[in-house]
Amino acid sequence: MDVIELLPHLHLLRFPVGQAYLWRDGDESTLIDAGPAGSAASIAACLQGRLRRIVLTHFHEDHVGGAGELAALTGAEVLAHQLDAPVVRGEVPGPPPVFEDWERPLHAEALRHLPQGEFARPSKVTELSDGELLGFGGGARVVHVPGHTPGGVALHLPEHGVLFTGDAVAASPVDGKVMLGVFNVDRAQAQHSFEKLAELGPDLACFGHGGPIMGPWSPPRVSAPTPTPPPPSPSLATTHSLTWWHPAHRQARASADGRACWRWTVYGSS
Repeated sequence: MDVIELLPHLHLLRFPVGQAYLWRDGDESTLIDAGPAGSAASIAACLQGRLRRIVLTHFHEDHVGGAGELAALTGAEVLAHQLDAPVVRGEVPGPPPVFEDWERPLHAEALRHLPQGEFARPSKVTELSDGELLGFGGGARVVHVPGHTPGGVALHLPEHGVLFTGDAVAASPVDGKVMLGVFNVDRAQAQHSFEKLAELGPDLACFGHGGPIMGPWSPPRVSAPTPTPPPPSPSLATTHSLTWWHPAHRQARASADGRACWRWTVYGSS
């Protein structure tokens, strides 16, 4: 796992497949997504102070696999949208994606890098609804973004201009451009959610896959084809995480008060 500081109170946690984000308010932290099974010990080692909550953007195993074990280790509350929570708890199976033809090899390659078999499920999941405010980051608003899964959520922190999109939005590993997330259960619904998030105009958008970007972004034209990224190679998936970031995003950017917004600090990988 690679740990990358984006802001003094925000770190990206990069896994072989997907990523999570750790937000810190004083001596209390919130984790957005929990990585695949087996990630709990690595995440726990990064914590400073108490882990208050784990907010899951959707039920896919690369985002929820570590949640049960980490909650048991730390006592953190686990939260997910009410439509995805039964899947997170293991009560019902999640609906499968409706694949585009080009997505099938991508999905097969991703599965090769994920742990196989069942994983520890959270014993309790607090159910979220659209528009709820969570007590971190000056007030994090839950935005229901169905399409990738029925109960996908994004988290908008307007006080800080930060948006966590989950897999509703992604950055292409080919050129870093913003794109619709892949492996959706309802592509038309996912496109609508994508457009809704773009309208929020965040200063920093943090995706479930691909490097975060600064500044506003616009959805691609509906007539334009979705960028087709190549399957992740094992060498890239397991080496230095910044190789996935678009070069333009590796430059320090100045905020309105002149401070550097990007702090490229990698604490190590395993």
